[in-house]
Amino acid sequence: MEESGDKQDLLFTPVSIDEFFDNDSSKKNDDINTNIVVLSTKEKELVNMVFEQLRTSSPQSLENITAQIADLERLAAAIARFPSLLQRQVFAGQEVRTQESLVHALLEFRTGDRMLHLPSKAILGKGFLVAKFHTFVSMSKAARAQHFHTKDLEALRSATLRIMFTIMAEDVYLSLLEDTQIPQDIREQIAVSLIVLWEHRSDQNVADIAPVLEAVWTVRDKLVPAFGTMVGTSELLLLTIELDEQWTLFIKEKLSDPDISQALEEFLFSLSHEQINILKNKIKEQSCTSISREDVYALLGERIPVDVELDPRNFYLRYTIRRDNARARTRLNLDGPHKTLEDHFTRFILEKNLEKQHNDIYAK
Repeated sequence: MEESGDKQDLLFTPVSIDEFFDNDSSKKNDDINTNIVVLSTKEKELVNMVFEQLRTSSPQSLENITAQIADLERLAAAIARFPSLLQRQVFAGQEVRTQESLVHALLEFRTGDRMLHLPSKAILGKGFLVAKFHTFVSMSKAARAQHFHTKDLEALRSATLRIMFTIMAEDVYLSLLEDTQIPQDIREQIAVSLIVLWEHRSDQNVADIAPVLEAVWTVRDKLVPAFGTMVGTSELLLLTIELDEQWTLFIKEKLSDPDISQALEEFLFSLSHEQINILKNKIKEQSCTSISREDVYALLGERIPVDVELDPRNFYLRYTIRRDNARARTRLNLDGPHKTLEDHFTRFILEKNLEKQHNDIYAK
């Protein structure tokens, strides 16, 4: 089979990543100006490191990754053709959209799927992030296969998780926007953060949130939950000991909130609120002091889930299950957490950042 012109264009020639993203990376061959951040400075350094090591150890892997990076740039350039979300736009000669009107629309939207109400750039940009995530997964797999140094593998894993957290941030922001109990100034900040995320596919808040959530999830995967009283005290203690002051402050200030304590319980045991209540009742009925992980799923009548250790996709999958359960409880007004742990922690960080901004203003 003959290769297409596009395939021929991607025939492998060893290059530096800087040739894809030079100092004037916003200018493309067809003069398209894109605001999407294809690769951050740290990500460029990582890609360069991978290129250098694969150049001699696995030219075929390097060829594949080179093609994926080039595809990302082309995708970003295509998305850049759509109107900016940060500038005033006139549609059909009448309708005017500004950043302020978009913020208002996001705050007023109540229930249901927003997809057909969102700007095209927002929908397409999420696809770009998913493609970028898969590109970094591919690099990580190639690096493991070529036995890269542990620190390099860890750096690639963290970068992949950051991309995953950026994908997740959009879900979290949309969830928080639906909560009218959140103060208006916080919701406005969330809406602006969401629009900036849509425009650039990069989020400054993720820089504050991702390291803690990565540590929480990593520590959580090291724990063996003690399914006895189902209180989770020992698990919570271990989490708190290993994490930083942001997490400790969050636990100290917010754990008394029933929705947060229940969301944390779901997170710790990787079970839904409903499953946890069933187990608590069965443990009480059978006077058990401790049960194994196998016993848990036997009592629930379910198969034991098989996870690939520390796979970012499993992290996101667990989050989406808890997210969807929380949304269902909210719609049906059922008992249990109506927000995920990630929702609550993101709101906490946003509130602290806004509080700091206010304090800085008054201090001047």
